[in-house]
Amino acid sequence: MKKLLAVFLMLGAMNVMATEINVKVNGMVCSMCAQGIQKKFSGLGVKNLNVDLSNKFVKFETGDQDVSNETITKLITEAGYNVASIERK
Repeated sequence: MKKLLAVFLMLGAMNVMATEINVKVNGMVCSMCAQGIQKKFSGLGVKNLNVDLSNKFVKFETGDQDVSNETITKLITEAGYNVASIERK
């Protein structure tokens, strides 16, 4: 019984660690915009970063550490764009 409980706790912790984040970004129009965003996020250890230019979204998953909304906003602003919204799943 204790082993089963330990397995459930570990699985729950793994789900908490990985969070999908969708950021609506204004001002992105070209592949250079996407490259600039990717470069800004490269040192954070995020996974599956996807810049969707047609829908103006940046989507990624956090790794072992969380990325705050303030950090996300700062990085995107430094890249020259505006954050319209941040959604966590």
